[in-house]
Amino acid sequence: MNTRRNFLTKLVVSVGTPALLCNAAFGQAPPAKLEETDPTAVALGYKEDTTKVDATKYAQHKADQVCSGCALYTGKVGDAAGPCGAFGGKLVTAAGWCAVYAKKPEAAK
Repeated sequence: MNTRRNFLTKLVVSVGTPALLCNAAFGQAPPAKLEETDPTAVALGYKEDTTKVDATKYAQHKADQVCSGCALYTGKVGDAAGPCGAFGGKLVTAAGWCAVYAKKPEAAK
């Protein structure tokens, strides 16, 4: 004989399991890596290595400018790559560079 408690337990399990499986199957995918051949990357002069930037084409480029030092880069300190706001959250290399580089503001003391 089913009791009210057994019925509620079975109901929670039967409704909750598919919901958990859907979250796992359709959860947010990790961001994609930005390729230098991406049309937006080409338009903004993105290079995975700041030392390979064409200095004649991008006169504003300086050797110490890297993605990890840019205000649009939201990766963690020390990571090899992280999301960038200029490229819709795609992963850029920390040692990379693009024409929209904007130095991160200094931390308040």
